[in-house]
Amino acid sequence: MIAFNLEKIKTELPSGVKLVAVSKFHPFEAILEAYSEGQRAFGENRPQEFAAKAVQLPPDIEWHFIGHLQTNKLKLVLPYAYLVESIDTLHLLEAVNNWGEKNGKTIQVLLEVHIGAEETKQGFTPSEVKAVLQMAGEFPYVRFRGLMGMASHTDDEEAVAADFAKIESLFDECRGQFPALDGFDQLSIGMSDDWPIAVRHGSTEVRIGTAIFGNREY
Repeated sequence: MIAFNLEKIKTELPSGVKLVAVSKFHPFEAILEAYSEGQRAFGENRPQEFAAKAVQLPPDIEWHFIGHLQTNKLKLVLPYAYLVESIDTLHLLEAVNNWGEKNGKTIQVLLEVHIGAEETKQGFTPSEVKAVLQMAGEFPYVRFRGLMGMASHTDDEEAVAADFAKIESLFDECRGQFPALDGFDQLSIGMSDDWPIAVRHGSTEVRIGTAIFGNREY
């Protein structure tokens, strides 16, 4: 079933849009089944689970950390992360930069944007995103690759499209305002239920779990 689901999604995804298979809560066997079908980018959101999988699964997997990251868990994530997609506070950004300096590693990150209606969502407001990018030179061990965001949790496709349009607009504004940022070209929006809408709004990466692996194992 995983192989069938992967093939279906890859067939429908436009070229140039990366598929990150969200493997959180799923066992090694499920990841290896997707891996055997050629999938290499996987997303996790719990530091302990992330680290355990990163050290035991094939070394050419491209690991994306997509969950809330506490500063006391950096050592579980940053040694293995290809991309940290969920930088949601200035405090976290500073801690990541400090870790990178101490460990001689530049960390690729996305800034998480809070654009939806739910107050519980983490992330920067659009004005805060621009303020952080204005300060990019203060973080020499961080490489800003783009933005990540989620739409409001609703069945209203017009509302979802409106949220994605706002994030797309912010992404375009940032690219225009900060042309010196090397490699700021990633827009990670879209999940299992709404990725086709996200693709229509400039997504360069979709994060899909349930539509590949089925329901999560807790």
